[in-house]
Amino acid sequence: MAKETKYTEDNIRSLDWKEHIRMRPGMYIGKLGDGSSPDDGIYILIKEVLDNSIDEYVMGAGKTIEISVKETSVTIRDYGRGIPLGKVVDVVSKMNTGGKYDSKAFKKSVGLNGVGTKAVNALSSSFRVQSVRDNQTTFAEFEKGVLVNQSDIEQSSLRKGTKVTFVPDSEIFVKYKFRSEYIIKMIKNYVYLNTGLTIIYNGEKFVSENGLKDLLDENIADESKLFPIIHLMEDDIEVAITYSKAQYSEEYHSFVNGQHTTQGGTHQNAFREGIVKTIRDFFGKNYDASDIRKSIVSAVSIKVMEPVFESQTKTKLGSTEMGGGLPTVRTFISDFLKRRFDNYLHRNPDTAEKIQKKIIQAEKERKELSGIRKLAKDRAKKASLHNKKLRDCRVHLGDMKKDNRLDTTLFITEGDSASGSITKSRNVNTQAVFSLKGKPLNSYGLSKKIVYENEEFNLLQSALNIEDGIENLRYNNIVIATDADVDGMHIRLLLITFFLQFFPELIKEGHLYILETPLFRVRDKKETFYCYSEQERKDAIKKLRGKPEITRFKGLGEISPNEFVHFIGKDIRLDPVMLDKDMTIDKLLQFYMGKNTPDRQKFIIENLKVELDLVEEL
Repeated sequence: MAKETKYTEDNIRSLDWKEHIRMRPGMYIGKLGDGSSPDDGIYILIKEVLDNSIDEYVMGAGKTIEISVKETSVTIRDYGRGIPLGKVVDVVSKMNTGGKYDSKAFKKSVGLNGVGTKAVNALSSSFRVQSVRDNQTTFAEFEKGVLVNQSDIEQSSLRKGTKVTFVPDSEIFVKYKFRSEYIIKMIKNYVYLNTGLTIIYNGEKFVSENGLKDLLDENIADESKLFPIIHLMEDDIEVAITYSKAQYSEEYHSFVNGQHTTQGGTHQNAFREGIVKTIRDFFGKNYDASDIRKSIVSAVSIKVMEPVFESQTKTKLGSTEMGGGLPTVRTFISDFLKRRFDNYLHRNPDTAEKIQKKIIQAEKERKELSGIRKLAKDRAKKASLHNKKLRDCRVHLGDMKKDNRLDTTLFITEGDSASGSITKSRNVNTQAVFSLKGKPLNSYGLSKKIVYENEEFNLLQSALNIEDGIENLRYNNIVIATDADVDGMHIRLLLITFFLQFFPELIKEGHLYILETPLFRVRDKKETFYCYSEQERKDAIKKLRGKPEITRFKGLGEISPNEFVHFIGKDIRLDPVMLDKDMTIDKLLQFYMGKNTPDRQKFIIENLKVELDLVEEL
């Protein structure tokens, strides 16, 4: 019989604010990560501080924000009103303290719960805040949320505003690294949503004159647009709309009070519904919603009184009301589109005609694919029962709550030995494995029909649940795990081509990665080092000093499950697949997967030389 556990007053414990944040960081900043993903915690820390500076601008105070990131240290300086000097310590270290509870001062601010900067403070090894206002200044310094130094209020000739410098705690964010690409994307979203605001990041200036129109221009090349971007604005709402000639799926960029809601929410759903209703009413035809929205590329931003988000990281809006006497979110957006989008279509018949032709073409393709899709779904169901291409994780097998999706990962690998090693060493709660059978098909230039007719692509699409877009994507991280040889590189390229061709939003939204695995194992009787580069190999040999045993890993199948657990656990190294802002998807696919060109031959020869030099050295 199990021993009874005593439950007395001694078992009851109250945590102070910083202890709770440090013990449960995921409640405040989502997943921790190492900086390889745009939703990793280190970027949420930047966002939480930056949100306060943005709110100052929204309230009419300070048109410039300066951000500096040097290795692990982040500094954010605004020229707003400055924190009231007597409250500098309280604002960053006392829960439920802040100016945003006064709706008169911050009517439509981003953060409303007074937690943001406290979380940054508690999760930083060092945190310094300085405020300047009324020709006076003061600062406070903390370590892991503990106040270690506080200055008196002194006279100052500095410009008014707030300056925050912090270093994320390496005990919580292990081996992290800031990636400028993710920070710049965050900054661009802020300036798109706040025309007239200037953000300077490590000396580079970002500013937008055309709001969400600039955002779409950044994300879709002119030659891919079906028609010039429709840009509509009123108080509390702004939208930008076009269609892509090159992609199949819907693409939305949605925002609430300047916050990028990457998981959508009530406003994005209302926008999707409103587009369908307006177009149906305009043409007087009951077109299928999927045909209307196919290939749409759009952005929507609204401002809501005291928004309710579904998490502290504010990635999904839960509010149904606009507040301030306005109608519901759904009615507000629907009425706006009915009035402004409908008027635009009446005044621009050429654009309306292009939209209608696009819808009719989508309808034709959908009907042609309907039979194939049904057969493909049936095959996918049977395949999931009779083979082991997908070894799912417990989050999706019903053994765990599904509120842990941010931590879910699907490894796509090739070959029985490699799949077996990952399957045996993975975290069965959140990590799944999809096994390829040989090299996938080169899908460049092929139609969506091939996704259903090709067994590998059909089953992969089914496993990811992305047939109708990525809104219900089953895994937050999709990791291509192939050998680092010529065949492995080719498989990577073919898989990336598949995603670029049919599901580019997976890459645009930062879901696709390459798994980095060690090239060498260097060890003696006491220590073992796994080396991911030639330089790491040399450094390991110096550390061991004697004559160590050196193993060159030629393939994933050669790495035992006992060792593989190190490479896909907390020390996992992921290389995100990113799109170059100057290279469109069309041009990218043409360069790599089209007919051989002198440019590609030159690129391969130059990069091959680097690899050959390394091989000769080994």
